[in-house]
Amino acid sequence: MNRTPLFPAATGVRPEALPGTGIRPAHRSGTGPVPVPVPAAVRFLAACPDCRGRFELAAAALRLAIGATRRTTFYTFTCPECGASVRKPAGERIIELLTGGGVRTLRLHTAL
Repeated sequence: MNRTPLFPAATGVRPEALPGTGIRPAHRSGTGPVPVPVPAAVRFLAACPDCRGRFELAAAALRLAIGATRRTTFYTFTCPECGASVRKPAGERIIELLTGGGVRTLRLHTAL
């Protein structure tokens, strides 16, 4: 299993802390998710295990699936260099970075 780290491409800058963007914590006045504005320039460093290419991806190029276990929590993307479909595990830090960077998220439900 390839555990290539996925970090915002801007060195030392977390998506939720970009200066000059006007992003600040949302006030929770109810239930449910609160949309947070994310700069369009957020990009993530990624690597392909097939061709070993390294590249930057926009949030729109990634998908995050959150399941009940480690095996069912992962992110996916298509390698822009070789076209391979890539699926990698997503731990807590990866989930935080991807959701903070505006990556579309799918919550997987288990059967009752």
